[in-house]
Amino acid sequence: MAEPILIVDGRARRPRTIREMPPEDRPRERLEARGPAGLSNAELIALVWGTGAPGVSALDLATEALAVHGGLAGLAAASRVELEAIPGIGAARAARLAAAFELGRRLLADWPAGRFAIRGPRDLADRLVLQMGRLEREELRVVLLNTKNVVLAVETVYRGNVSTSLVRVGELFRDAVRQHAAGLILVHNHPSGDPTPSPDDLHLTAETVAAGRLLDVPVLDHLVIGHDAYVSMRDRGVAFDRSAPRAAPSPAA
Repeated sequence: MAEPILIVDGRARRPRTIREMPPEDRPRERLEARGPAGLSNAELIALVWGTGAPGVSALDLATEALAVHGGLAGLAAASRVELEAIPGIGAARAARLAAAFELGRRLLADWPAGRFAIRGPRDLADRLVLQMGRLEREELRVVLLNTKNVVLAVETVYRGNVSTSLVRVGELFRDAVRQHAAGLILVHNHPSGDPTPSPDDLHLTAETVAAGRLLDVPVLDHLVIGHDAYVSMRDRGVAFDRSAPRAAPSPAA
């Protein structure tokens, strides 16, 4: 799309508001004509914000935000403080953008309860990487499965420092026992972005597998989530209680 130019008092300048743009170049009109897939990232963000700042259009603000953070993925990972640091965005626009990205993550990561079967680590990781890969704090989640490896629920058990010294293993099985789950999978994230399991991760896995034997709730895997990757400890050779369907090896898919 060619950049529109206005002639004001004999001088050329860019439009300062969406209203100053030719109708055919305005994001809302382009949305109606082309559909959302026909709009650029900056145009979609401008529509989320609705208005720009004094002297700057929403489209220019969106273009600047994308440039500062290196594109859509970087912008999605930006914190509220980082977003507000861009002149003109402010708290309200940062909040709208954060909400839009979170809705997108939840939509992509959602699955119908009782109908989604886990055939291998990637089936689960493809969804939870979207939810957990860019979290600023560690989270430990427990995925509950029935006898056919269909997901019954995903429960967040811990937020903060997920280490053997702080996690009470019994808490990991509380909902599994209540819902009569046939097995479970542990999932937690590394905010650093590197999904390589730590010694603490391996220790926690061993303790959880041992507890699962006592409670007759097999632990089938432990996934460690990074920014855009994951590690399945089962694929890395860690021994678990029961054979489970396996996909192709996925050390950091």
